[in-house]
Amino acid sequence: MRRRLAVAAILVLAPAALALPGGAGAHPLGNFTVNHYAGIELAGNRAYVHLVLDLAEIPTFQTGDRVRAPGYAAAFARELELRLDGARVALRPVSHGISTRKGAAGLPTLRFEAVYAAPLAGSRLEFSDRSYASRIGWREITLVARDGARIANASVPAVSRSDELRAYPRELLRSPLDVRTATSGFVPGDAPGTPPPLGRVSAPPHSGGGFETLIEDGDLSPGVVLVSLLVAAFWGAAHALTPGHGKALVAGYLVGARGRPRHAFLLGGTVTVTHTAGVFGLGLVTLLLSRFVVPEQLYPWLTLVSGVLVVVVGLGVLRGRLAQRRRHAQAHGHDHHRDSHPHGHEHAHDLGPRSLVGVGVAAGLLPCPSALVVLLSAIALHRLAFGLILIVAFSVGLAVTITGIGLVAVLARRVFARARFDGPLVRALPAVSAAVIVVAGVAITARALPRVF
Repeated sequence: MRRRLAVAAILVLAPAALALPGGAGAHPLGNFTVNHYAGIELAGNRAYVHLVLDLAEIPTFQTGDRVRAPGYAAAFARELELRLDGARVALRPVSHGISTRKGAAGLPTLRFEAVYAAPLAGSRLEFSDRSYASRIGWREITLVARDGARIANASVPAVSRSDELRAYPRELLRSPLDVRTATSGFVPGDAPGTPPPLGRVSAPPHSGGGFETLIEDGDLSPGVVLVSLLVAAFWGAAHALTPGHGKALVAGYLVGARGRPRHAFLLGGTVTVTHTAGVFGLGLVTLLLSRFVVPEQLYPWLTLVSGVLVVVVGLGVLRGRLAQRRRHAQAHGHDHHRDSHPHGHEHAHDLGPRSLVGVGVAAGLLPCPSALVVLLSAIALHRLAFGLILIVAFSVGLAVTITGIGLVAVLARRVFARARFDGPLVRALPAVSAAVIVVAGVAITARALPRVF
């Protein structure tokens, strides 16, 4: 009896264990982020704003030329709103600087700094940063007073948590600061204060590695290309073990629907095609439609679609398993011999082409940001063909892991089936696995909805 319960627990809980979250990625805030710091300094009878932007690889690829263009500092001032006693005052650029640093896959990251000035009068200050409003990333504001000016109260701290975007706190990487406004009561000084220095104008280091570094290799001899493809497949397989990617969905689906090894391979192939197409599609959006849709805004929608697909597939499998159990129970009432009918013919009722494709699409729908970085780097370095085959190899590696998980689920179910465990809990496993799929889909959908709406 204990052995039967242990087997049942393994089959039911394995999909859930595969869905547990893993560790954070190597890059502090991701390749999509535009990170902001605004340091407000009340100096005598002047207000200064020290503005810093830290653009990761993808926004640098999209908007780097515009940020580097003459006049950007003055144009950016329109995105900053400073009000004194309710009246908006103009911010005048005093100084600015730009630096770049090599990021993931050889793409540059960009750091923009500027100091803006305005006369300080009144007793109440309101500040807001409306720039890059739709982009994700760190947003921070600080406020200090010097040279005779004093602060009565303030809604923001005096010290930067990120050292002005040079060192992001590890404990806040999963929930970065999102401060876009600041208010303060103040008393101005009598004489003009000195503007703040730009500081060390340098882009923060990028800790990219692994898959993204393959596109940077200058040697494209057949041997190097072959090794690069194998390494890309390895990183794809490793990436499949991170949270998401349908591991629980595939395992639970093939257990609940009584899948065969060929179904696991078909799912793996669908994951490969879907993931590769997703990377290419997101690349087109990044290159051609970035003025209308920023790529990171698509991820919540893709997550929502994936969650809905999981729910639909899970409900289909659950309905099929419950209907099959009812038919089996009815047949058992007429002929006891049918109670021992082999289960080998049951899979046909559950595993239709649409369900298999739906599972594969849901598992591979979210493209890996690293693969998108490799695609953009391949375009920038004029190595498009090499970049494309690297992405395909990465997707194949991802699919191999997903297929392997599916095969383990299928073969484990067959081993346990031959053991002829006939307890009610074991017989209920297919339906329970289908229910786990539904619950996982509902959780994915619920997590995506707030980010979409």
